[in-house]
Amino acid sequence: MVFSSLTFLFKFLPLAFGAYYLTPARWKNLTLLLVSLVFYSWGEVKYFPIMLSVILVNYGAGLLLGRLKQKGSRRLVLAVSVVFSVGFLAFFKYSNFLLENINLLFGTSLPMLEVTKNLPLGISFYTFQIMTYTIDVYFGKAQAEKSLIDFGAFVVLFPQLIAGPIVKYTDISAELKKRSITLDKIQEGIALFILGLGSKVLLANNVGKLWTDVESIGFQNISTPLAWLALVAYTLQIYFDFSGYSLMAIGMGRAMGFTFPQNFNYPYISKSVREFWKRWHMTLSGWFQEYLYIPLGGSRVSPGRSYFNLLVVWACTGLWHGASWNFVLWGLYFFVLICCERLFLKKFLDKRPVLGHLYGVAAILIGWSLFAVVDLGQLVTFWSRLFTPCSNGQDYLFYLRNYGIVLVLGCVFSLPILNRIRDRHPTVCKWLALPFLSLVLVLSVAYLVDETYNPFLYFRF
Repeated sequence: MVFSSLTFLFKFLPLAFGAYYLTPARWKNLTLLLVSLVFYSWGEVKYFPIMLSVILVNYGAGLLLGRLKQKGSRRLVLAVSVVFSVGFLAFFKYSNFLLENINLLFGTSLPMLEVTKNLPLGISFYTFQIMTYTIDVYFGKAQAEKSLIDFGAFVVLFPQLIAGPIVKYTDISAELKKRSITLDKIQEGIALFILGLGSKVLLANNVGKLWTDVESIGFQNISTPLAWLALVAYTLQIYFDFSGYSLMAIGMGRAMGFTFPQNFNYPYISKSVREFWKRWHMTLSGWFQEYLYIPLGGSRVSPGRSYFNLLVVWACTGLWHGASWNFVLWGLYFFVLICCERLFLKKFLDKRPVLGHLYGVAAILIGWSLFAVVDLGQLVTFWSRLFTPCSNGQDYLFYLRNYGIVLVLGCVFSLPILNRIRDRHPTVCKWLALPFLSLVLVLSVAYLVDETYNPFLYFRF
């Protein structure tokens, strides 16, 4: 797939931004729509009709919701638009999962669907994104968009189309109509893009090789120290992979005059799971809270119903990430921990912040093991290595020597240490910013030219 490599992005961006900046203000959204459709179609042209139909159906639904007054008619329009959008996501992402489980339960041999083996790029992200529009128009939080061009540009906005952050229509509706593009915004956007690129290429890719090496060895052949070392590596990889792309997207948006919402806020400093999910993939957490948890009743209902609402949210969160039982278990794992924190654990940990940090780190690490290992049999093997002391010579020392530096760098940059240095020494950091960003950019480009290992973990979602 062409998007598995950032080299395409580097070829595409100069043309896209060149066309965008040269276009007069009144036509910028049209240019943005066209270049975004090219960006999407270049990698997945066979799914272009799906994208086009989703745009047209939800655009029409918005117009109808803006005109209709009867509650029943409005509900019908909303239901049709949501079912239409979610239907594609459900078909491509979950149909084979359903067939596999039917075969397992009833001993049948229903064939798998070949067409769904590859997901349309970013379908989980843009489906949730487009639903914010129709739902907000239905509830009167947003006005129906009359311009098909502006609406289409919102749906396929290429900087965050593939892997987020999830941008609600209300986040950028005003900027779709009028936005300023200044030199300061362009400079800030470039800086954010470079930081995101460095996070992805220099940190995520390099530390991720340790996890890949351990997978290739086989979990049954590793020691307990190496199992924990590999899990730490995956924990750092998925953070810098996803937060790096989010920063790149936010930076590209800023350079175009858009303000995308923050998606990460140093989640690994959390003292509880609840705090972690206020800092990790913040736009997804916010989406589930606003469009699922609160409509179900949130915490305004009886305690039993409130916990049921949480169960629904976390089951859906797990399934959103993937059509596999490990993702379902991953979601339920966090549901159980959050319930424990609400019932008694949070009060206990608040009085013991050091213990809270240790608990948070341990809970997150174990959670990522559920996320990383799709095969449940292999997961059991991996857990046996994590929790049952097993020695395999000193295999972990070899990986510490090879990956020690990038592991330390990953730990340092996952903490707000540099932010504190910047706040204490703003003048020095301002002078060092340009050399630092230039070095990161040069090293990142050099790495891309030289290396072939460049996975984007969240592209599969």
